[in-house]
Amino acid sequence: MSKFFTEKYSSLEPYAPGEQPKDLQYIKLNTNESPFSPAESVAKAIEKEAKSLNLYSDPECVTLREKVAKVLGVKSENIIMTNGSDEVINFAFMAFADEKNTLIFPDITYGFYPVFAGLNRIPYQEIPLKDDFSIDVNDYIGVNKTIVIANPNAPTGLFLPLEDIEKIVLSNKDNVVIIDEAYIDFGGESAVKLTEKYDNLLVTGTFSKSRSLAGARLGFGVANEKIINNLNTIKYSTNPYNVNRLTAVAGEAVLDENDYYMNNCKKIIENREFTKCKLQELGFEVLNSSANFLFAKCDKIDGKTLYLKLKEKGVLIRHFDKERINDYNRITIGTKEQMEILIQKIKEIFKEKQL
Repeated sequence: MSKFFTEKYSSLEPYAPGEQPKDLQYIKLNTNESPFSPAESVAKAIEKEAKSLNLYSDPECVTLREKVAKVLGVKSENIIMTNGSDEVINFAFMAFADEKNTLIFPDITYGFYPVFAGLNRIPYQEIPLKDDFSIDVNDYIGVNKTIVIANPNAPTGLFLPLEDIEKIVLSNKDNVVIIDEAYIDFGGESAVKLTEKYDNLLVTGTFSKSRSLAGARLGFGVANEKIINNLNTIKYSTNPYNVNRLTAVAGEAVLDENDYYMNNCKKIIENREFTKCKLQELGFEVLNSSANFLFAKCDKIDGKTLYLKLKEKGVLIRHFDKERINDYNRITIGTKEQMEILIQKIKEIFKEKQL
């Protein structure tokens, strides 16, 4: 760290992204990317738009917002487009949380929440999940704080029913409730429809997972128009052109073929259930995921050892050192072939260790 680094950020612990190694040809089951490439129309749209890179992108993302609105069944003025859903979450923390409206979120969840809180100097409280890793709704009733909940949660994959989300929103009318739906297309019910009913609800989403655009960085927020206006105030005070031309047209092309991506989600769900059954046959405890990953542990082998052994065999999964979950690993769901290889490699490890 240089001597010039400002003291206010000296204790900031940055987010640790999943591994993106270049040394071997890995089967990547560690960062929850889609195993399916975008439809061919995306590459064609990007190639055509590349000729206009000398011009700024549309800061309002008018065409893209209209297409997102049509798919989600809301009005375009209820949407903000962002550079990944991380950006809209950061905007929301900046806009709706401070020393008076402090933050609250689960102790085991998306690792960027405490990072954004620290970056923006916002006090926060982490609420322990129950022993089964589910959220206790009562912990969030009437807390009078800015709430953020990933639903389905990461890394557990557990889904909180919409009726529980509504209870939380109703009981905190003077604070914004942020529901992070990065994985909603893999088995959960979206809270987007509740944004028309409640003016304190913000739902965030991403094109990274179900729509195969992790490398393009495209996200969105859906909320009451006044909340969107607040978020735009932050956006236009930081980076008005936050969604570049190529990403915008890629997003538009994706939405034009939405059925292709939703069918891919169905394949991932099928592969998830296949993998869950195979892991259970090998003695794993596997949580009931509604996401494009599984959270699993096995008493035969500790989580870190399994992660390292699989890495040696060319398969990457995600291990977390956090005390409550260090026996578990998060396994992204890939193609059927990739999941079969995963199971085979685990069997090899068990055989080598005589388990």
